[in-house]
Amino acid sequence: MPRHQPNRFDAIVVGSGITGGFAAKELTERGLSTLVLEAGRPIDPARDYTEHVQPWEMRFRGYGDRRALERDQFIQKNCYACDEMGARFFVNDRENPYTFDPAAPFHWIRGRQVGGRSIMWGRQVYRWSDLDFGANLEDGHGVDWPIRYPDIAPWYSYVERFIGVSGLAEGLPQLPDGEFLPPMAFRCPELRVREAAERVWGRDRVLTMGRCAVLTRPHNGRAACHYCGPCERGCVTHSYFNSLGSTLPAAARTGKLTLRPNSVVESIRSDPRTGRARSVRVIDAESHRTMEFEGRLIFLCASALESTRILLNSRSDRFPDGLANDSGQLGRNLMDHCFGAGARGTMPGMLDRDSRGARPNGVYVPRFRNVRDRHPGFVRGYGFQGGAWRSGWGRGGPGFGAGYKRALIREKGPWRMSLGGWGEMLPRPDNAVTLDPVVKDRWGIPALKIQCTFGPNERAILADIQVTAAEMLEAAGATEITSYDDRLPPGLCIHEMGTARMGRDPKTSVLNGWNQAHAVPNLFLTDGACMTSSANQNPSITYMALTARACHHAVDLIDRNEL
Repeated sequence: MPRHQPNRFDAIVVGSGITGGFAAKELTERGLSTLVLEAGRPIDPARDYTEHVQPWEMRFRGYGDRRALERDQFIQKNCYACDEMGARFFVNDRENPYTFDPAAPFHWIRGRQVGGRSIMWGRQVYRWSDLDFGANLEDGHGVDWPIRYPDIAPWYSYVERFIGVSGLAEGLPQLPDGEFLPPMAFRCPELRVREAAERVWGRDRVLTMGRCAVLTRPHNGRAACHYCGPCERGCVTHSYFNSLGSTLPAAARTGKLTLRPNSVVESIRSDPRTGRARSVRVIDAESHRTMEFEGRLIFLCASALESTRILLNSRSDRFPDGLANDSGQLGRNLMDHCFGAGARGTMPGMLDRDSRGARPNGVYVPRFRNVRDRHPGFVRGYGFQGGAWRSGWGRGGPGFGAGYKRALIREKGPWRMSLGGWGEMLPRPDNAVTLDPVVKDRWGIPALKIQCTFGPNERAILADIQVTAAEMLEAAGATEITSYDDRLPPGLCIHEMGTARMGRDPKTSVLNGWNQAHAVPNLFLTDGACMTSSANQNPSITYMALTARACHHAVDLIDRNEL
């Protein structure tokens, strides 16, 4: 469909991060003139990426201006990546407020810039299996997913071939293998734990190398990683996947992309006669001028909670409770992964060995609970992420002078090893978001009120994580083993999902099996809001696979004159 007016496009994508970038790539490559609306500023890697800036070059030696952080980023500072250099990629909490009960905090970590949070994400990518897609039906929590693994498996492969994923094939049914570049290397204590786990538990507990969207060899015009370390500050060689360095440039090469930064989406307008989405109402972030863009097709990819906020704020006579909310499920079933628990210990010996570079990855132990045998204490499961390192100069000790300093650097301490759990969170309707009746953001848009807590099942998972992590370290001969539970609040895992779930029945879900709104056929939502359950794996590759799949389906409908 040719573009006839400056503010009319074949497709509009809201958000430029992991899913928005993929939507832009797929829609433009299929021939659609596509507008991408990003609430934040443009990013120039030469200016904004700071992965090579050293602590001694920073005013606050990497810790940042604590007064400024407390004033402007009092939520964001809880994320490790919001440091002196990385803080520029996180929102100002005063300008972007939300509310919650102080007795039940939710830490919403956000990035508003071209590329979104794909600039500072953790890069771990794990496929889901039918154990995950069938879990709701199996144990009765939430509603049944409208898809199964064979529906999405080709799209996992499609995404992996484009973004580049390093990993090790293990042949485990609960963690399907993918299209992998060579894996990163294990450190010797990690191999010791891998071998001990195989000796004691066989294939029930497998320690593998993390599967990550970081290149171990040149791929699609991007350079291999050079192990400098702080990926969360950006990467001038584009060695890890983000939309700014991969999908958005691919979309731009088609000549079909219009990217508009500083465009805060307030709402989506629908046609009162047909109920179809008609246009997107935008407030310019700098001038506060209001404008409207029309699109035949609209993809919401603004992140789970932002997309839901837009829909809740898109009320009309036809949709008094929010656009596409005939089911009443919009805003419900918010999930995040429970984490912050595990165990760590000292790994004796191997003092003649060390590691080189700052490997941007760790090890992974796929889910082993409730895979074959049912656990009596909880449903679903968890996986481990972790790794080994030599104790460095921070270990301190008595000494003085230049010789002492050199010894701290050259004569490292013993090996340490940590395993931390990422557990599944069950969908519960009382974990929900609504529009706050009073609080608004800098642009006058109602803020979200978030209610979200971990329940008994998540607490039981966190307790088991501490036991089994210590078991695995003990089996490998670790000493001085300590278990921990940091009691982190929901949100801080930065895997928020749900609130506009997919489902088979329009009466109990917002989206169908193609990420298409049941009640608004030209509206698609492919970010974390669409998720019907959370599994325990990092979810980003599932978002990308669902996005690519939904885009191709939407364009096929247009080509058949069915949309």
